[in-house]
Amino acid sequence: MKILLIEDSRFLRLAIEKLLSKGGHEVACAADGLDGLRAARTAPPQLILLDMMLPGLDGTGVLERLKLDPLTAQIPVVVLTGLCQMNETKLKEAGAAAFIEKSSLNLESNPDGLIRTVERVLSKPAKVVG
Repeated sequence: MKILLIEDSRFLRLAIEKLLSKGGHEVACAADGLDGLRAARTAPPQLILLDMMLPGLDGTGVLERLKLDPLTAQIPVVVLTGLCQMNETKLKEAGAAAFIEKSSLNLESNPDGLIRTVERVLSKPAKVVG
């Protein structure tokens, strides 16, 4: 599956890309919100992993624009954030398919959490928006 990772941390971007590639996924990366939107529109992926704290256009703005655009509205978005889960309901109402706290990402010793979330979201039927 083709996954777009929109994450400004170079370290985290490389670690997640490596993990997902090992799992057989094709991963495209963007370091900021505007580049991520362009990438999603140019070559729509099957899933987007989206950081909330991005330079320029933040993750909330990216999520909003993705869900308003007919070309990208059906792409499931998994939100990656350093913010607490109090925001989970708000993000899911805005169109996020899942929410992962970065503090719970332990990519080196326990990469299964991210992989399970990605595979769970990819196996769900697409929701009709509109």
